Amino acid sequence: MSFPGHAAWRHEDTRTGFEVTWFRRHGGGWVAEGATTAVEDGVAWAVRYSLTISPEWTLTSARIGGAGARELEVEADGRGHWRLDGRPAPHLDGCLDLDLESSVMTNTFPVHRLALPPGGRAEAPAAYVRAADFGVERLEQTYEHLTPNRYRYAAPSFGFSCVLDYDGCGLITRYPGIAVRHPATVCP
Repeated sequence: MSFPGHAAWRHEDTRTGFEVTWFRRHGGGWVAEGATTAVEDGVAWAVRYSLTISPEWTLTSARIGGAGARELEVEADGRGHWRLDGRPAPHLDGCLDLDLESSVMTNTFPVHRLALPPGGRAEAPAAYVRAADFGVERLEQTYEHLTPNRYRYAAPSFGFSCVLDYDGCGLITRYPGIAVRHPATVCP
């Protein structure tokens, strides 16, 4: 599996903005470094991130920053235990994924980790990081593999469900109502 060197998405409908991510191999896994900026409901935000992903497609660490001096450091052991800014976060026990509210790209890793066959469905609770204040909460979510490169995603606590389109590398090309991938960034 190989990602392109970078990928970019244009936010649409619910927000106006852009996200760019650069990918590089790291210890058999990946590092994804990026930034996303948007205006949503009249509020502007900017988030930069560096995520380290294990060969098993679980988050091991993250550094998330925003406007001013805001910053959040996240550590995960890949078995469902988390630390936020060095402190244990038991409310996230059992989560294997990080979902940045500001990012389309973070829906990439659960699909790779789950490796669902067509028709397969799985729960994938995530540590959900809010864009405005970097608050972190547990988000129950599910992925269902519909057809090659299409998954139904649901986050029941938000009353949200949609069909996500992915390319052959497993990167989102269309997240309805949220973002669409820039056509210049294609799977190698």
